[in-house]
Amino acid sequence: MFFIKLIIRNAFRHRLRTCLTIIGIAIAILAFGMLRTLVGLWYLGVEGSAANRLVTRNAISLVFPLPISYNDRIRQVPGVKSVSYGNWFGGIYIDEKHFFASYAIEPKHYLELYPEFILPADQKEAFIRDRKGCIVGKKLADKYGWRIGTLITLKGTIFPGQWEFVLRGIYRGKEKGTEERVLMFQWDYLNETLKKTIPRRADQVGYYMIGVGNPDMAAKVAQDVDRTFRNSLAETLTETERSFQMGFVSMTEAIMIAIQIVSYVVIVIIMIVAANTMAMTARERIPEYATLKTMGFGAVHIGFIIFGESVFISLLGGTLGALLTFPASHWIETELAEFFPYFSVSAKTIWLDMAAAGVIGVAASIFPTWRGSTIRIADGLRRIG
Repeated sequence: MFFIKLIIRNAFRHRLRTCLTIIGIAIAILAFGMLRTLVGLWYLGVEGSAANRLVTRNAISLVFPLPISYNDRIRQVPGVKSVSYGNWFGGIYIDEKHFFASYAIEPKHYLELYPEFILPADQKEAFIRDRKGCIVGKKLADKYGWRIGTLITLKGTIFPGQWEFVLRGIYRGKEKGTEERVLMFQWDYLNETLKKTIPRRADQVGYYMIGVGNPDMAAKVAQDVDRTFRNSLAETLTETERSFQMGFVSMTEAIMIAIQIVSYVVIVIIMIVAANTMAMTARERIPEYATLKTMGFGAVHIGFIIFGESVFISLLGGTLGALLTFPASHWIETELAEFFPYFSVSAKTIWLDMAAAGVIGVAASIFPTWRGSTIRIADGLRRIG
């Protein structure tokens, strides 16, 4: 108890220096936590993937379509429980600044495959009955003030023209991380329009979503599906939803690696600053350490005092930084919802924050501890006066 009191009192002997060090560590830990959270959110779609869902696309590239006739043949593959399909639409609302994800889907089976989209039964039925109907996520509806029955017009990019939809449902995400900024409309509406305007692009889909009865059989089902269409004009590539999502993430993997490197660089920089602060403190107190040795305190006691002070200051700054991540993440999620609709700090991030703070404290104390505990009494007393 005596040493703990001594550590705390020593830590605040130079209050300005200590406070500035604590603030610096807090800011570094805050930045570290935010960057790690950003990396985690980048992989959120991967983590949210279901083990019983497969994605089938053209084996050449996702931009090449597949015939709608594949639907019935996929359904006959052993192990397949449900099949749906869709197209990335890529429409623009008002102008490019108001872009959001939009898909043309086969509604009945698609919504069954995605139970994380919670849609009231009456709205689901209204959506299925209305060929020009659409559903949107709650965050998207709240952003534009849309209500049931609102007429929404999108400007097509992949599929040119002005496309009008009637809002028939507003879904909520089952989990907090479920995407609620998506518009989905009926694939039949897209296909019927293409038959009149661009017949050569009709009766084609961008991808198939497959639900399997047994997740353990997913790999075999994927192989059977691809074998079914081998040597056809449009060969397929079937993979788990997780692998499909990872394909998109891998395109920006270099950016994620860069962000992770920056997060560690921040810790290294503040570690150097903290080490310099502790070295300065230890250098100023060398006469005191020599005096303590004359009073019977050993090298272990001196080392414990210096080490404890460094770790105490670092953990104090780390705790402050970890606490600040919660209001910071809330502000980002509220004020920057268009870019970060979900920005929540996980318990793992907090533990990483505190571990980083501990590493800073330990690393910063190594040289001062060695210096203070090995100083000879004569050398230390010689500095007095």
